[in-house]
Amino acid sequence: MKKTLLKSALIITLDQEKPDYFYGDILINEDLIEEISEKPGEIDSESTDRVIDGSNLIVMPGLVNTHGHAAMSLLRSYADDLPLKKWLEQKIWPIEARLESNDVYWGTMLSIIEMIKGGTTTFTDMYYYMDRVAAAAAESGIRAVLSRGMIGLDFDLEKGFSDTRDFISSWHGAENDRIKVILGPHSAYAGASGFLKRVVNFAGKTGLPLQIHLAETKDEVDGCQAELGCSSTAMLADIGFFDFKVVAAHCVHLSDADIEILAEKQVGVSHNPGSNLKLGSGIAPIKRLLDCGVKVGIGTDGAASNNNLDMIEEMRLAALISKGVALDPTVINAKTALLMAAPAGAEILGLENTGCLKAGYKADLIGLRRDRPHLTPLHDPLAHLVYASAAADVNLVMVDGRLLLQDGILQTLDEEKIRAEAARCAERLVNAGKDK
Repeated sequence: MKKTLLKSALIITLDQEKPDYFYGDILINEDLIEEISEKPGEIDSESTDRVIDGSNLIVMPGLVNTHGHAAMSLLRSYADDLPLKKWLEQKIWPIEARLESNDVYWGTMLSIIEMIKGGTTTFTDMYYYMDRVAAAAAESGIRAVLSRGMIGLDFDLEKGFSDTRDFISSWHGAENDRIKVILGPHSAYAGASGFLKRVVNFAGKTGLPLQIHLAETKDEVDGCQAELGCSSTAMLADIGFFDFKVVAAHCVHLSDADIEILAEKQVGVSHNPGSNLKLGSGIAPIKRLLDCGVKVGIGTDGAASNNNLDMIEEMRLAALISKGVALDPTVINAKTALLMAAPAGAEILGLENTGCLKAGYKADLIGLRRDRPHLTPLHDPLAHLVYASAAADVNLVMVDGRLLLQDGILQTLDEEKIRAEAARCAERLVNAGKDK
């Protein structure tokens, strides 16, 4: 890999030690940012191997999607407008039982295309056939934090642990550490506390972080209260689950005591506003979480419940619905939303040297065209990114210093082939169900 100079761009580093934005240059050496200049032309282009003109770009850190199920893009719009329990038990789980490894591979590839074209440089995944998810991430060049979903049911219990062990051995730290493996127990409601205690023991042996769905619905919280006399958050704390690094997805129905637990245990929260709204699960108390010092990132969830993987849209939703609930337009301002979508996301996932643009950090960055009518006039670039920009504005994407999207064109993937293969897989899955 060669030295690359991205010159004359409007740069938003999300580095708290830098101005919010400035015009300048970025020098990239191999997979790392070597230098950032706050004045265009200060870095000598003669010593570089490739120069990219950034004069029409807003350049910022790549977006970090902290929760999702990539292969579920195959089920996009398959079972819409249903409550979560019915959606899962009557629609999603039956069709997932027919999934094959190739389905997961092509569904993941379809999602990766969408994510790259929308400015996401890191995605988190919890699903099945995770070797195929990792292979898709490896081929595409995107950064990935992956876990084999484990459910505490007899038919899946032992296989979940054995698959996870094999997955760790094969993929953790692969591709220049671009692929990370974490542990993925599905939820507190999909497994008895005995199963989750085994997961805690497993985490102690592997030393790996965990991700889990938590307090997503009122039914989950009420069910745990009725069965155990405490919230699902309190139950996890009692069994030592939060003694490890944890990303908790959704966190919609939290009491003040629950939030205190998450803050004390430094649990990272993945806010999924689009999915929570569409499934009627509710609105997470993001202001209360942030006020208590809980780190919050943003995720899309799967395309079957969102129905897209557009992190720019999720940023905007995260800001707007918090303002509406609080009746306060100052809640979750544009900068806070951007910090949630990149550096906070990287932090809660345990990713070092990613999430902001800084010398010595990974060259994971995106460029959005700023010559758009909806981005004119450019009074406040941060506000424009959150409140006005769109996924279609993304023009350049780089991960580990490698161009994945340039001038809006994918550099590592064949979009036409992937869309065709994914459509074929989806058709087989749906038609197989109709035959029974």
